[in-house]
Amino acid sequence: MIDKLTKQFQELFHTDGEAFFSPGRVNLIGEHTDYNGGMVFPCAITYGTYAIASMRDDEEVHFFSNNFKDLGEIVCNINDLHYDQQDDWTNYAKGVIFYIQDKGHTFTKGCNILVEGNIPNGAGLSSSASLEVLTGTIINELYHLNIPMLDIVKIGQEAENKFVGMNCGIMDQFIIGMGKKDHAIALDTATLNYTYAPVRLNDASIVIMNTCKRRGLADSKYNERRSECETALKELQSRVDIKNLCDLNVEQFDKVKDAIQSEVRMRRAKHAISENQRVKEAITALEKDDITTFGKLMNASHISLRDDYEVTGIELDTLVEASWKQDGCIGARMTGAGFGGCAIAIVKNDAIDAFQNNVKAEYLEKVGYPCEFYIASIGDGAGKMVK
Repeated sequence: MIDKLTKQFQELFHTDGEAFFSPGRVNLIGEHTDYNGGMVFPCAITYGTYAIASMRDDEEVHFFSNNFKDLGEIVCNINDLHYDQQDDWTNYAKGVIFYIQDKGHTFTKGCNILVEGNIPNGAGLSSSASLEVLTGTIINELYHLNIPMLDIVKIGQEAENKFVGMNCGIMDQFIIGMGKKDHAIALDTATLNYTYAPVRLNDASIVIMNTCKRRGLADSKYNERRSECETALKELQSRVDIKNLCDLNVEQFDKVKDAIQSEVRMRRAKHAISENQRVKEAITALEKDDITTFGKLMNASHISLRDDYEVTGIELDTLVEASWKQDGCIGARMTGAGFGGCAIAIVKNDAIDAFQNNVKAEYLEKVGYPCEFYIASIGDGAGKMVK
């Protein structure tokens, strides 16, 4: 990939560049908790976004993506960065550059950026956050700004929230920036306290199952769910002193849930709070090498996302419910925001072939078009590559 991109970069921009990589991510458990002050348990994966980049002598930024070749080269000026729908994918990158400048970091020259990702767009594996952290890493390295990775992570989230207009939580950018090979991160999104946890699956692997149903996050019901949780929080605050829904455990929530005036909002809050508890139990199970319990908690997570949070849909439910029937499947759940995108399963290695064949066949029969499978390895976070 890098050799091919390096050659293409020289042909496009008539100069040499430096190589960078930013991973995608899967969240093993802890969905829709990150904007409710709860725990998440994601890992970076070896699928991601590659880039070659170099500084320019003028103030222009030249973008080109092999994933969107039909858009051609997109050009903007570092002193005039604003959201433009026609600029498509580059708005995520422009937003990062804008907020790096907004934090007081100055640079007077533009840059060339060529990118290619092997994360399926719209699959819910965080291609947008991967690009944001990648852009922050590139700008940081090219201009020797010495911005700590945690700040790049926060800038990535700010760009998506304010520049692009998508109210994402911090989890995606955090794991993409801070990921570590063969480890997941137990992250408390309320405090950003985190610990690395080794993921020992022994004779099993993480199988990513793509519904191949594109879902634009900003166009989905994500913002609606977030708003429902914010309203439920305000209602609960009339009874109990909390900053986030996930400040409560399930037992405490049961005592005050009648403060929520809507049955729908009550179920949304119930999911966030019970999911937060599942994350803690899952981390403990993994520490004990109890992968069976971990799998059961994954299954319970999906049921809660299906019934209480209502973000799954026929595509994700078909994949997950077909997975549960298969020999060698330890656990399965949707991952990401939902409404399409991907599910994950932990599957015994000797059962993977039959698992894939059986689940693919059932999905095709029920949904009417094929799904895609990837076997994921847990990799490092974003950084400069050695060519």
